[in-house]
Amino acid sequence: MDLTAFRAAIGDIPAQDHPRIVQQKSRDHYWYSPRLKAELDSVTAQLVVAPRTQDEVKTVLAAAYRSGIPITPRGAGTGNYGQAMPLSGGVILDLTGLDRIVSIEKDRVRAEGGIVLEKLDEATRAAVGGEMRFHPSTYRMATLGGFIAGGSGGVGSIRWGGLRNFGNILGLKVITCEAEPRVLDLTGPDILKVAHAYGTNGVIVEAEVPLTAAYDWVDVMVGFDTAMGAMAFAEQAARQDGLLLKEISPVAAPMPHDWFNRHRPYIKHRDLSVVLIMSSPASVPALVDLVAFHKGDLLLRSDTLPDDEKKKIPPIYELAWNHTTLRGLKLDAGITYLQTQYPDLAHVKWAIDLFGDEMPMHIEMTRFDGNIVFAGLPVVRYTTEARLEEIIRLHEANGCLVFNPHRYTLEEGGMKRTDRAQLQFKKEADPKGILNPGKMIAWDDPNFDFDSGRAWLFEGLKTLGAA
Repeated sequence: MDLTAFRAAIGDIPAQDHPRIVQQKSRDHYWYSPRLKAELDSVTAQLVVAPRTQDEVKTVLAAAYRSGIPITPRGAGTGNYGQAMPLSGGVILDLTGLDRIVSIEKDRVRAEGGIVLEKLDEATRAAVGGEMRFHPSTYRMATLGGFIAGGSGGVGSIRWGGLRNFGNILGLKVITCEAEPRVLDLTGPDILKVAHAYGTNGVIVEAEVPLTAAYDWVDVMVGFDTAMGAMAFAEQAARQDGLLLKEISPVAAPMPHDWFNRHRPYIKHRDLSVVLIMSSPASVPALVDLVAFHKGDLLLRSDTLPDDEKKKIPPIYELAWNHTTLRGLKLDAGITYLQTQYPDLAHVKWAIDLFGDEMPMHIEMTRFDGNIVFAGLPVVRYTTEARLEEIIRLHEANGCLVFNPHRYTLEEGGMKRTDRAQLQFKKEADPKGILNPGKMIAWDDPNFDFDSGRAWLFEGLKTLGAA
């Protein structure tokens, strides 16, 4: 690995080799998983390079191609599965310097991949009164390109589904890793070649996404005496077509009381399960009526709080999605989590009844293929890897999908299928296989079985047929 020649080839593009900084930039939230923590703790690059322009990205990739140096693209590093960790060392390509907004129209925005999502929404709100359809709970840190390369959905998925649903990404600009890097403008089904591909087959430098109307969202917290009461109410709220809600997340006791420190004054006792909701202002009165109908306890309405009190608590989306687990890990290092999908409320009850306090239930209500689904992010009180695998097998045997967050490859996690067309695209865009190596089994294993029959949340390029 000739880093000296590589550094000479990239000229004055900012580079950093201080071991502590390089190690920090080589990390994401892999430590959510005890398995990944053990496997990836020693992973580090040798150099961080921070291009300032898209042309500098091309310069870096051309130099890496000539030198055969592995390149791992990175945004803010807010992923949870080692997506942005350099398994083969080499260079971290820090893309946060590419943060320019290219254009804002009434119904869409185009921006460079390094822009922080909150900053992007601030600009579109000011320009056209619009915002992104959805975002991760790491909204205030995550970048646009990182979200597309490593994410799947988030706050807003109750209405708009996931990132790889047709229409949720309008276009991508991708730079290949070749002797003469090409700039590819991808639209339509071609977008799925690089969305949620961890940067293994091209570096996302620009993205165009649709906008929806922006609101001053009202945070609402509703309490129930049982976890199943919270789950049932969350399902009913999700099915109300007349309510414009951006987030619905039931969280079982005792997690809300124990983990949501700054919201604890609103949570009356430790045995209270809660539903976290973001509502448009016009929907709040009807939502309050729905709460009363289901005999819920209206614990919090942010639109009724004095300004000084409102400033003391974080936005409710920072209690949801993977922030729920993060808040727990800060207090209890012995927990981890799973990513599941329960077909219906009866399956949620099965899991709660079977696992009890070993797996406190946290659900995100989302829309998937036009249907309301229970996307599970249940917490697991970890004992052994064997028990964790048994919990996964029990889920699968009972018809509940598991997308394993304790694996760092595209195929093993199950969130998106690597198929022949995606593999062929990598051969064209990264012929030496130096983009984020080790993350795509189909590249490394010539005998990879594309027809294993495994269930996948996102079928990748299935609609395009075999390449």
